Amino acid sequence: MRRTVSILSVAMLAAGVAIAQVAANPNQSPAALPRPKPARIETYAAAQVESGELRFISQCGFCHGRDAAGGDSGPDLTRSDLVAADTRGDRIGPLLREGRPDAGMPSFHLDDEELQAIAAFIHTQANKFATLAGGRRTVEPEDLATGNAQDGRVYFNGAGGCSGCHSVTGDLAGVATRYQGLTLLRRMLSPSGQPAPAPPTAIFTLASGLTVSAPLVGEDEFSVTVLDPLGVRQTYAKDAVRVKIEDPMSAHFAQLGKYTDAEMHNVYAYLETLR
Repeated sequence: MRRTVSILSVAMLAAGVAIAQVAANPNQSPAALPRPKPARIETYAAAQVESGELRFISQCGFCHGRDAAGGDSGPDLTRSDLVAADTRGDRIGPLLREGRPDAGMPSFHLDDEELQAIAAFIHTQANKFATLAGGRRTVEPEDLATGNAQDGRVYFNGAGGCSGCHSVTGDLAGVATRYQGLTLLRRMLSPSGQPAPAPPTAIFTLASGLTVSAPLVGEDEFSVTVLDPLGVRQTYAKDAVRVKIEDPMSAHFAQLGKYTDAEMHNVYAYLETLR
């Protein structure tokens, strides 16, 4: 009996240490954490869930994903503490009606039946995902916070050559306020969206030695197409003209083949400090 108690005690101690180690690791990725447990497990009529799904997809799916498990700009609602604490819309309803303007979430004018249907769909999705293995599809800012900002600054101003085109007091001032998480990383690796990067330019050298530049429309192995001053497309054979393409994005494309994982995350960590 004494041996049994001793073994049980050791097992419980080991389990306690393991739990403490998980809780003590502040850098653990949110994807590795379990979903919050709901205040109570509830079931809903199939018709109500179906109605809520249609309403959710049309009103909320663009940000939170069609299945409520996260989209490009909205978090995974199946991992939401607010959803877990909600009971038949008592917390989801007020949030939908008030919105979160500071986070870019608008308010919605929905009646009680519509709110209840949306809540039913979200809870049904949360219950379904809770039974599945694996993490989430979205990337949270905490997932990317693995780099060293100081090393990123050194790379930015040195080997990376980033400071040759960008200024932390100019175009990048406050960049981490304008973009967060995966959006910031994407913007760093391959700028797109608004404000749009400067378009590439084709610079022609004429026989007289004069240079003429024009906005580039397209290029292949044999020809280059530009816009003339009237906005009309003009195509020239490369073997007939001397042309040089200047593309502000070329440095980003070249860098993609040079970055190590550590360097990429270090630069991201540095950009995160530019608020």
